[in-house]
Amino acid sequence: MWMMSQNWRDLLFLHWPVDPADIRKYIPEELELDLYDKRAWIGIVLFKARGTRPRFMLPLPGAANFLEVNVRTYVRYKNRSGVYFFSLDANSKLAVKIASVGGFLPYRRARMSFDKDEGKILFRSETMKKEGPQEKIALEYRILPQPAVSTELEKWLTERYCLWTKPGHQLLRLDIVHKPWKLKYVQGEILGNTMAPYLGKNFKNEKPMAHYADVKKVRFFPPVVET
Repeated sequence: MWMMSQNWRDLLFLHWPVDPADIRKYIPEELELDLYDKRAWIGIVLFKARGTRPRFMLPLPGAANFLEVNVRTYVRYKNRSGVYFFSLDANSKLAVKIASVGGFLPYRRARMSFDKDEGKILFRSETMKKEGPQEKIALEYRILPQPAVSTELEKWLTERYCLWTKPGHQLLRLDIVHKPWKLKYVQGEILGNTMAPYLGKNFKNEKPMAHYADVKKVRFFPPVVET
């Protein structure tokens, strides 16, 4: 039985291929990197979260609607494939506090803005960390009208229905459900990107694969302890 629902709006996927050796040490040892043509992939995903609410409850003021940017890669555990998050940033103090209780997910608070004018979108995010350099991303883009061609790689990158996290010494899996993606291409420019500096700078100098989705209703299931 699902425990929480959320709507994702104006979602943008950015993806870069990377050498698996560059990120292996940042992944829990129980997880195997999920590779495509012997390459790992880094994703930066940004969206508006809307109507976030626990089952049988109304949306919680201050934590229902916010902007989010996450940095992720793709992993496997036994016969499942899914997502592992390096970081998740949101501009809601309460949402960050709730989601990061007990180290469940690596949420951080960030200043963010999303501006849409005459079909052009400008998105900016900057973390509010107490220590170390702030991580920033800024980009400007337009959504192209034609649907994206649903290739094997595009499905592999986006059709992911579980995530793993390891608070403390226990690996947990969180399953999600939603309808398959209907993606569009975008045209634009990354104005600056210092996200996940520990992963290296090489991938950020390359042009990413970019895909956009208008809206997606998502449901989250309770965590499962992996054995």
